[in-house]
Amino acid sequence: MLKIRKSGLQTTVQDLGRTGFQKYGVIASGAMDPIAHRLANLLVGNEEQAATLEITLMGPVIEFAEDANIALCGGDLEPEIDGVAVKMWRMLTVAKGSTLTFGEPRIGARCYLAIAGGIDVPLVMGSRSTYLRAGIGGFQGRALEKGDLLAVGQMTPQQQKALQQNTENEFDWLVPPVRYFDEPVIRMMTGRQFDVFDADSKKRIFNEAFAVSSNSDRMGYRLEGPRLSLETPAELISEAVAFGSVQVPADGNPIVLLADRQTTGGYPKIGQAASVDLPLISQLKPGQQLRFKEISLANAQQRLIEQEQSIRELKAAIQLKWEEWT
Repeated sequence: MLKIRKSGLQTTVQDLGRTGFQKYGVIASGAMDPIAHRLANLLVGNEEQAATLEITLMGPVIEFAEDANIALCGGDLEPEIDGVAVKMWRMLTVAKGSTLTFGEPRIGARCYLAIAGGIDVPLVMGSRSTYLRAGIGGFQGRALEKGDLLAVGQMTPQQQKALQQNTENEFDWLVPPVRYFDEPVIRMMTGRQFDVFDADSKKRIFNEAFAVSSNSDRMGYRLEGPRLSLETPAELISEAVAFGSVQVPADGNPIVLLADRQTTGGYPKIGQAASVDLPLISQLKPGQQLRFKEISLANAQQRLIEQEQSIRELKAAIQLKWEEWT
């Protein structure tokens, strides 16, 4: 059981999203940084889909009602257990009665807390992810608040043995941290409506910096910078959008669609961010800048294949460590 002593800015339960229902208009949701989410789960012996806590910018205060193995991956929000700084990207043992707190966001904006057994909240359409606007999934369809009690799922015998046998606060093995940047270069394919933009806009999107607006959320990051314009005004029929679609509304400021994106959109899409770079976008804070670099579809697919291969190798290495430990 986890006791929320302080809510933080926005702490929600997330997994890898609600798939198979977008044709009915149901938002996918899920972790904004799916790589950090997956690695945190692998470290504690969970399935990659298991629910974690997504902690945004200002972290909560969490008391552990029982001994637990946890992992913290993603943005560095200066986590501490009972006032002592702890390392990220590895499994940690937390004693019953201990308190996890967070400080200032040093690198990145979102940290993922995985706990052996996963966060146990009801499945809604096959997912435990929170969709705040509709109030579904997660813990009562909302961000966590002071006084909430979160149940932890049943651990496997292997997870129980690891918890019982470890006498140190942290394990001596970790995964390589994802490198986040203050001004990342995001690889982007040209979008379906790229050709309807004027020549200047086609150059600006790949040659100038854009800043994340404070008017941004899990649905999308609104970008401020050079205005983008169509060659001639056009009415478009709404069509499917994806995580990373870059739409340009009438005001000329691009919007990068993220985890809580709508299922369809009618704004022209100037580009599509490569999936491999979505964690870099999701970890940006308001005011930080990004740049786009053109990439081909084939190249983007190859980079994603390489990323997935790296995760498979890490998963195999972690499993060997688990077998050695237990």
